[in-house]
Amino acid sequence: MRTEKIKEKYHHYGLEKEDIFKHQHYVIITRSGIDKIQAIESIAIDYEVIKCDKDFCVVKANATMMAQGSTRPTIQTFGSALKGGFKDGNCNTWYVMEMAEKRAMSRAVLKLTGFYELGVFGEDESEEFKQK
Repeated sequence: MRTEKIKEKYHHYGLEKEDIFKHQHYVIITRSGIDKIQAIESIAIDYEVIKCDKDFCVVKANATMMAQGSTRPTIQTFGSALKGGFKDGNCNTWYVMEMAEKRAMSRAVLKLTGFYELGVFGEDESEEFKQK
């Protein structure tokens, strides 16, 4: 049942093979897939910086689905990035603010469109979710 719902969503959003991949336990949507979904649903996102330090950032995303015919659902979610390896952090790069923003965006888009409830995540949400 869950697999069928995921397939329906893939077709609805015109996702292609390069937009998705299977990770150990999860289905992952790439950045390009997230962008396609956001464009189709006309999801508007406002960001609020909650914390921004040299090695740690938290961003709040307030997102609204603007597509015609939608009931204009809104969601609030967060993205964070802590510089350091897997033992000490969740981000291997020095641009932690941008990573926090990308994570908040992915979460907002996937939550608004019902992917999250099906166990689908965005590749930006974790360093572990990067395609090998």
